Amino acid sequence: MKKLYLFDFDGTLTTEDTLFLYLKFYNSSKYRIQFLRYIPLFILLKMKLLKAEKVKESFIASILEGESKERIERKSKAFFEEYYPKLFRTNALEFIEKIDKEKTVAFIVTASLDIWVRPFAEHFGMKLLATEAEFKDGKFSGKFKTKNCNGEEKVKRIKQATEGLKYDKSIAFGDTAGDHAMLKWANEGLFQFFH
Repeated sequence: MKKLYLFDFDGTLTTEDTLFLYLKFYNSSKYRIQFLRYIPLFILLKMKLLKAEKVKESFIASILEGESKERIERKSKAFFEEYYPKLFRTNALEFIEKIDKEKTVAFIVTASLDIWVRPFAEHFGMKLLATEAEFKDGKFSGKFKTKNCNGEEKVKRIKQATEGLKYDKSIAFGDTAGDHAMLKWANEGLFQFFH
């Protein structure tokens, strides 16, 4: 029996959100300045008065826009080396280690950017569906190449990535409202399974 595993990343496999952690790791002084500038927007976001995707894109751009793809990839690899395995839930790592790679296809499906999640997905031998960073002439444009991979967008991306794939059962793991559509779509949706 072939299984399709779909793992949310932040909060499901990890103990905390990686967006702020990565940006702080990438450039801590720039991060502190930009974080203070964005506090009013974060408050409006919590009050649901702004769209998360636009604030997220703008905040990431305030730190990474214009950075070379090579530097971002180098920093992302260093981020992986710094935070693996300490960032991860122990039981999630144990579960992943027991996955029979011959009988499963596994994806990390995340709203986080592909640039910093890719080293983790590669380490786990998983495919990655993430919000994708746009690069122009080898530099980060400050924009997203795709829609924010959250909510219904997760399901849309899963359907595209698994078209023609043969599996008997899909099992999804998530921990927030942004994962509900994916959990509902899967044959088995496990909410906060590793918590």
